[in-house]
Amino acid sequence: MTLTSTDETLRATEKAVYNLRIPEMCKPPRTVRMPCRCLLLFSLLCYSLKPLWAVGWDAPEQQLARKISVITGPGTISIGVVNRSSISRKDSEEITRGLQVQLGAVGVHSVNAEQAAANVQVSLSENFQSYIWVAEIHQGPSESSVVMISFPRPAGATLSSESPALTISKALLWSQDERILDVVSLDVNGNPLHLIVLTPDQLGIYRFQDGRWQQDQSLPISRAHSWPRDLRGRLILSKDHLFDIHLPGTFCQSTAVTPLSIACHDSDDPWPLGNEPVALRAFFAPRRNFFTGALVPGVGKQTIAPSFYSAAALPREKYVLWLFATTGGQIHALDGITDQTVAKSGWGSDIASVRTNCGSGWQVLATRSGDVSPDAIRAFEFPDREPVPASQPVELDGNVTALWTEPSGSTAIAVTRNSENGRYEAYRLAIACGR
Repeated sequence: MTLTSTDETLRATEKAVYNLRIPEMCKPPRTVRMPCRCLLLFSLLCYSLKPLWAVGWDAPEQQLARKISVITGPGTISIGVVNRSSISRKDSEEITRGLQVQLGAVGVHSVNAEQAAANVQVSLSENFQSYIWVAEIHQGPSESSVVMISFPRPAGATLSSESPALTISKALLWSQDERILDVVSLDVNGNPLHLIVLTPDQLGIYRFQDGRWQQDQSLPISRAHSWPRDLRGRLILSKDHLFDIHLPGTFCQSTAVTPLSIACHDSDDPWPLGNEPVALRAFFAPRRNFFTGALVPGVGKQTIAPSFYSAAALPREKYVLWLFATTGGQIHALDGITDQTVAKSGWGSDIASVRTNCGSGWQVLATRSGDVSPDAIRAFEFPDREPVPASQPVELDGNVTALWTEPSGSTAIAVTRNSENGRYEAYRLAIACGR
């Protein structure tokens, strides 16, 4: 039946009641000139508008509870919920209670950790389109399992000031006209004491004295072939000597004592991508500016990735998730079993991970996509397979030419070419908790 007027709607509503109306029910007070029909229409309107500003958590709570119960089966669990989204504290507490109720309805009961057969850690996170809830499940000594759900955020919702935020600080370490490939800072009590600067033709070693950097040594890099146009290089500290140098088709090694010297030779050995304990190596294309995708020893059972420009490691409790910024413009996530494309990351070709005391403990620093100049770098949390912005972008003075995690693992080096004066600049990037 199609109703064509408000009067017809009201008549249909009146006829549909199951009990007789109370005669005095629709009589307004003498001071109010509002017919009963208007009151009823207003009530119906309010009821119909409620979903526009109210977010119901029942359906996602039930969905996540069912996914958890499939892994744990009926029994007891301890459950913790961490809110890394713009959801208010009141709502996150409501969600925690709702999850416990929904789990109880499928036979999974929340108890203290010492009495539980499994431990469940739930993260409430989000991106610009969706809420993302991730549950990491631990059952005894077996491998951990991860389940997740996502559902749209309300239209017009914005990240609130209550959401956790990180701040990226940048400190200029070195600037020069010649191209900088990589920089290693040797610190004492957090203060740079020596600086090693890798360029296409030499290695500069500097000492901080009398308030300025003074050059100790300049070591030429010998090679038997010409460099590719977009040259890349990496400095790696060593345990039994000072450092190694990785360049396309060339490997150099320093001595262990001063005055230092370096010996270089042709080599196709793989380059290290991360620091211990998440070390991984990859073969670099000697005539290009990217890695071929061949990995040593591999990510779990995976020894091949798409060709890529840079990579970042995110250690989990039982495995390491590796992210690769591929030459095809996508971000691939490898966990040892699956290779998944990260959707809508908005990242550029340079990424690096850092270990901090903030958030989940590991964040990814990523340049923004496109050819926008000057460039910017932003920190992201990665609760599962989709990045969540964790900081505001830090603006730079030019385009990023290199981004490497420092040996400590807690900071990164970003090399840029200043768009105004053309000089190369090396910055140390650090993440601070809070705004």
